[in-house]
Amino acid sequence: MINKNEWLIVGLITSCHGIKGQLKVKSLSDFEERFLKPGVRWLQKEDEPPSKIELLSGFKQPGKETFIVKIKGLNTRNNAEQLKKSKILVKTDNLPKLKKEEFHFLELINLEVKIKTLEDDELKIIGKVIDLENEKNNLLVVELFKNQKKVFIPFVKEIVPLVDIKRNFLIIKPPNGLLEL
Repeated sequence: MINKNEWLIVGLITSCHGIKGQLKVKSLSDFEERFLKPGVRWLQKEDEPPSKIELLSGFKQPGKETFIVKIKGLNTRNNAEQLKKSKILVKTDNLPKLKKEEFHFLELINLEVKIKTLEDDELKIIGKVIDLENEKNNLLVVELFKNQKKVFIPFVKEIVPLVDIKRNFLIIKPPNGLLEL
């Protein structure tokens, strides 16, 4: 389960946009309203605690996973330049409700990873989810117990057919060679 009052990174500020202090944000969220709907967000510069900001407006760039946002009090390009590489956060107690079979990625961290063995048709624990990657595809970063190697598992139904948050595990059906990479 997700712990309350933790932070969830929902976006990364990649650059400035224009001369009036707008920011280009790379989305790490499936919820576009985080960058479109005005309201309180949190900003974290490298190695600093999060600080409260107010999102005034935003729009999605056509055909991209980036948004252009306007933050209250940020009116010049020079001020905006100082925020490059900052993270946009929300508190975990402010997460949207999901439908059945949907998960917040944060819920997947530390789940045991199980695989069905061919020999005896038993479930065997092979590792745990230690991180998530969300560039173009959603990938689980799994640390294998046998060699502490990290592997990337695509988070798709065909490869991850079962996620059991309550019992703290997920089952994978990796294609041949995926775990040997």
